[in-house]
Formats: sequence, structure tokens, C-alpha cells
Amino acid sequence: MGYSLERFCQETREVLTANPGREGRDMARGNLEKLLVDQEFLAATLGHDQEPGVRTIYEDPDLEFCVLAYIAAADRTSPPHDHGVSWAIYGQAGKHTDMKVYNRVDGASGAGEAKLEVTQEFRLMPGQAGLFDVGEIHAIDHPKGASFVRVTGTDLNHMERLRFDEEKGTAEVIEDQGVPHPDRA
Repeated sequence: MGYSLERFCQETREVLTANPGREGRDMARGNLEKLLVDQEFLAATLGHDQEPGVRTIYEDPDLEFCVLAYIAAADRTSPPHDHGVSWAIYGQAGKHTDMKVYNRVDGASGAGEAKLEVTQEFRLMPGQAGLFDVGEIHAIDHPKGASFVRVTGTDLNHMERLRFDEEKGTAEVIEDQGVPHPDRA
């Protein structure tokens, strides 16, 4: 038997309860890498018969972490952004995603003028997962057909986050992602 979504969610709940900080989130990242090699999960969730887009496939009723499945309908480069007071783990299932990690060097922390510098760049390949902790600024770039699983510390819909415009040198507050949720209309 493979490493199922149910087992991933149970083990992630256990590690986040026992280790609520970065250590627990890194352990959840390791769990996600185990899930990313489960062929039954991949076929059922991100297989060729699935529609492109993003959908929530699990939300923990107690800890509120969410598991989302993505299939890219087109090439996409996101602007640098954070996840507010939450964190995210990106786990690559198909093709690749290029990641950039940034440091904000202007001394500010909110919306307004913002200057960033790239501190790290890497490519996630199938089976690999990367953790972006609370407040870490990052950007993703992936081709059409790329697929990945993202785990967030909470439902990011309606949560204030920052999106950065490197050309303009600004940061703005964003909120709604419009991600469909299985239990809400």
C-alpha cells in the first residue's frame, strides 16, 4: 500500500502538534515528499484526466492546515509574495517549478515602498518539496502542465498577504485568492 493522502494528513497533524514551529513544518515537508511518489495519489489527484486549476483537497478541522492540488493551465510566473502569518510547502508532482527566495532590504515590513534582493534560486523537480516559512518572500515560475501540491498553515483565502512589484519597488496587501474549497459554496 502506498503513502496515501489520508496517511499524509494524519502524520502531518501529528508532527505539527508535537512540533508547531519550523522543525514540524520541515517534517511535514518530508511527509509531502513521501506522498509525491505515491502513484495512486498522483493519478487520482493530478492525473491526465484531471482539469487544470487549483482546488483544496483537505483542510484539517483542528490545526486548519490545507492541502491544495494544482495543475497549471498555462505558463505562469508569480510576483514575489509572502503568505502573511502562514507558511507554505510546495511539492512538485509533474514537470518543474523554479523558485526564488527574497530578502526585503528596505527595512520596512508592510505595504508601501519595498526593495528586494534574491537570496536563493532553485528548481523543484517531481518528488521534491520546498518550505517557505512565515513571512518568507518567494516567487514561483512553472510551465503549462506543471503540477504540484501546496500545503499551507491555514486557508489563505481572505488572509492578508503581501505581493511585491520589483519594477515599481512596491509592496501591496492582497487578500482573496479565489481557491475553490470542497466544503464551501
